[in-house]
Amino acid sequence: MVKETKLYDQLSVKPDATQDEIKKAYRKAALKWHPDKNKDNPAASEKFKECSQAYEILSDPEKRKTYDQFGLEFLLRGGAAPPPGENPFAGVQGGVPGGFQGFDFSGGMPSGGMPGGARTFHFSTGGNGGSNPFNFSSPESIFAEFMRGSAGPADDDDHDINAFFGRGGMGGMGGMGGMPRGSGRTRMRSNFPSGGDPFAGSGPREATPDVTTVERALPLSLEELFTGVTKKMKIKRKSFDDTGKRTTTDQVLEVPIKPGLKKGSKIKFKGVGDQEEGGKQDLHFIVEEKPHPLFTRDGDNLIHTIDLDLKEALTGWKRTITTIDNKQLNIEKGGPTGPGSSDTYPSLGMPISKKPGERGNFIIKYNIKFPTSLTARQKQQLKEIL
Repeated sequence: MVKETKLYDQLSVKPDATQDEIKKAYRKAALKWHPDKNKDNPAASEKFKECSQAYEILSDPEKRKTYDQFGLEFLLRGGAAPPPGENPFAGVQGGVPGGFQGFDFSGGMPSGGMPGGARTFHFSTGGNGGSNPFNFSSPESIFAEFMRGSAGPADDDDHDINAFFGRGGMGGMGGMGGMPRGSGRTRMRSNFPSGGDPFAGSGPREATPDVTTVERALPLSLEELFTGVTKKMKIKRKSFDDTGKRTTTDQVLEVPIKPGLKKGSKIKFKGVGDQEEGGKQDLHFIVEEKPHPLFTRDGDNLIHTIDLDLKEALTGWKRTITTIDNKQLNIEKGGPTGPGSSDTYPSLGMPISKKPGERGNFIIKYNIKFPTSLTARQKQQLKEIL
């Protein structure tokens, strides 16, 4: 049960709305009321301000939790509720902050003294409030940071976003400096210092860096890459419990390896890593190929090298080769085998991951081992033979 629903009403969402629902609602409202789209509608600027300030609080889990438990008045005053009957903004220069004139703060608000404020608001309580009340960011900076962090696919509410901002991102919007829409996952940074106390300090709002991605090597044998396999990987992840305490838990991930996957391929897990200020880390497993005693991989092809001494290369030889899938391949040559020559056997190589049922080639190369020295008689005999 939340103390009040004023901010949720501003975004037309329920108090139990998810973060995705809040983001979608804010996007819709902000695009609808943005001043650049409503130059002939003075009331739109105030609507834009209201929905932006509501989003700034509801998009931050800590601020939202405080608001749900104690209400907006408590949050704006820095954590101290006013005595009964007292105007909670009696000590605030300019009265109620712009963007919240329509709210009923049950504390004896005067009917006047509620002018629309500037785009950025800074509050200071009289003698009863906390020493570090909450500071709102400007609506434009809230919206700019939201757009930088919006990396997901567009939905039905975004049909006019390219027309509004131009195909180049946000360069068409005044006051934004042409900032491009980011490609990573970014969330709003809390204004709270690292100590965890939401009222221990305040300052200008800054953007959180993109949630980091952790990359971990995943060495696999050629046999595993040939047949495909599911690898179970145990990871440790750090997160915060309901009390804000840092905890470490173990988790086992099942990593699917498709037949034919190549080295450098990434298997991605979203939000399974450590919990950070901007969200939970993503984890990417990067495929590495273990060295094989018999085969070398080249794309979808497998290469095997046969060593031949000079006598075999000149007079003939035979070998039995075992393929990657344990088939026996009998090879016999009766004539000379040239240095650097090779033979190709189609469809005996690695599976082609994007073409199920197809395989690359099996290539056999020949390495001729020449003698390191010859006697004078051997040289003479070779001259006579060749």
